[in-house]
Amino acid sequence: MTQQDAPEAPGTAVDPPDRPGVAAHVLLVVENIPAAVDQRLRKQVPALLAAGHHVTVVTRRDPAQDPWRGVPGLTLLEHPAPPESPGVLGYLQEYGLAFGWAAVLAPRAHRRRPVDVVQFCQPPDVYFPIAWLLRALGARVVVDQRDLMPELFAARYGTSPAMERVLRWLERRTQAVATVTITVNHHLRRRLETAGAPAERIAVVRNGPRLALVEAARPDPALRSGAAALCCWAGKMGRQDRVDLLVDAIAVLVHDHRRRDVRFVLLGDGECLDELRAQVVARGLEAWVALPGWLSEDELFTHLATADVGLDTSLQVEVSPVKVMEYMAFGLPVVAFDLPETTALTAGAGVAVPAGDVRRFAAELDALLDDPARARRLGAEGRRRVVDELCWERQAAVYLEAIDRAAAPTRRRRRRAPDRGVRTRRERA
Repeated sequence: MTQQDAPEAPGTAVDPPDRPGVAAHVLLVVENIPAAVDQRLRKQVPALLAAGHHVTVVTRRDPAQDPWRGVPGLTLLEHPAPPESPGVLGYLQEYGLAFGWAAVLAPRAHRRRPVDVVQFCQPPDVYFPIAWLLRALGARVVVDQRDLMPELFAARYGTSPAMERVLRWLERRTQAVATVTITVNHHLRRRLETAGAPAERIAVVRNGPRLALVEAARPDPALRSGAAALCCWAGKMGRQDRVDLLVDAIAVLVHDHRRRDVRFVLLGDGECLDELRAQVVARGLEAWVALPGWLSEDELFTHLATADVGLDTSLQVEVSPVKVMEYMAFGLPVVAFDLPETTALTAGAGVAVPAGDVRRFAAELDALLDDPARARRLGAEGRRRVVDELCWERQAAVYLEAIDRAAAPTRRRRRRAPDRGVRTRRERA
């Protein structure tokens, strides 16, 4: 997931395409990250508000949400941030506390204004007990499945048959309570069908960038630091993202191919940042590789507007990387491992390398840097695909249709109760 800074107020976002519908109260329950730094919610919330819905968000407290306070039609119900600890036990503690706060605040949102639709932003697949309660009160349930927990757990901690059985059981409970499920690609769609989601109740809503923000970015030649080419990686540096493989590939390019005219900037932060910085030093790459840490969205997009190539070394077969869609939006050719969803996403717009083969990765990148005409063709095709299909301006209509489909029965039968509180007031737990 690409890092983000505090967004503009949601009400100032680009409106989605005109579509019919009646305003609903949509409750969004966020996993244990601040809503305002969740790059998918940063697009969904403005789309819902622009469509006339009232939106309540249950989320952890964070200063990044300051621009969201006082926005007409938007209510924040915030809870303290749980402590973050490494390992499986730390993960269970962190998300257990987040679930507890959601269990308290979601009914509070319904008391203030009856909820028509509750959307759970997942993983983890633990919110179905709250869904049972709200469904009993008349709400319909939308599950926004961004990742698959069995696969994500295995990528981070290794395989565990017992844990996989537990996680798949949780998946089935979640899909059993969902009215509509939205997800990000067709691999996840097929997996959710195996977890019990009827095909007709699943909508694929891609997570592409907003073109308005892309087109506002301007290149800064100083970011090249005198190099002939700039290559970027952008994202959250978790263990599952395998940025270490990218550093290995850069070492092959620099030391074995003796490519010394390229600057690499790995943009983002996360649990592996310090390890990656140490790896860069250990491989003797300080002159070619920079890891600046967290950057604002403006700074991130300035780098991408300046770059020549976008890179990804994830090995997660189920993921459609947001970073890749951002690269394509800026007209960058992509070099990535040959994984089903990544390769489908970059068809005609990038170079697919056998998964895990860092020497081939370095060789293909070297060849692409030597062929600027090919790089331009790939970049132009990627830009076309984002504009025509993948950008949020296109995907917002699909998302809103799914919300309307879920909300329709509750809106037909419910006469709205008056609000029991000030809509835009910040409410602390």
